[in-house]
Amino acid sequence: MRLTVIGCSGSFPGPDSPASCYLLEQEHEGRVWRVLVDLGSGALGALQQYVDPLTVDAVLLSHLHADHCLDLCGFYVMRKYHPDGPRPILPVWGPSGTAGRMARAYDLDEDPGMTAEFDFRTWTPGAEVSIGPFAVEAVRVEHPVEAYGLRVAAGGALLAYTGDSARCPELVRVATGADLLLAEASFHHEADNPPGIHLTGADCGELAGAAGVDRLVITHVPPWFDPTDMLTAAQGAWGGPAELARAGATYEL
Repeated sequence: MRLTVIGCSGSFPGPDSPASCYLLEQEHEGRVWRVLVDLGSGALGALQQYVDPLTVDAVLLSHLHADHCLDLCGFYVMRKYHPDGPRPILPVWGPSGTAGRMARAYDLDEDPGMTAEFDFRTWTPGAEVSIGPFAVEAVRVEHPVEAYGLRVAAGGALLAYTGDSARCPELVRVATGADLLLAEASFHHEADNPPGIHLTGADCGELAGAAGVDRLVITHVPPWFDPTDMLTAAQGAWGGPAELARAGATYEL
């Protein structure tokens, strides 16, 4: 399984990266299958540097904050009005209310909204979703809105993605045994941070150790912070391989 970081900026696009978006690819039955994990602000433009978005097989949304889902609006336009004709309906997995949220984001009536372009499906915690070679499990995590961490398996490899979450026991379930843990660090470890929203770099390192992951990649650092502070804090809590996500980086799992 190949992971390409399309966007890794936290909360809004930064000068060097769009907001959250990750491309997963896996060969299966004679072709390459592609899924997007989140499609945040600015990500659709950057995605076109790597693949034709019309070759994507599904979109997996961790939650419905703009920096994780809003470029689905542009994707809707691309699929509906493409000069070669409308594209086949595309599965979009997300929290409850995703169809209505995206319709309102583009100022559409909720009926039909974007349902002619996207087949909106709601996560069921603990239930496995199959998309070609990908097996996906969503785990409810702690955030001010309904939010999920994701476990994505393909080709014998396992990617764990925290999405946006505060420290909670469920994150260990998300990350356990992962070949690569993609963990958000939006808060500085030395600050007096509000509860129930995000992780720090130190939290990421502690999670990596508790879950027994092979590799930690820290993502979703807001542009107002120096990302190396988050990495240093993670390395202080865990001695395994750790690095910062950057737009365009690829990982073979």
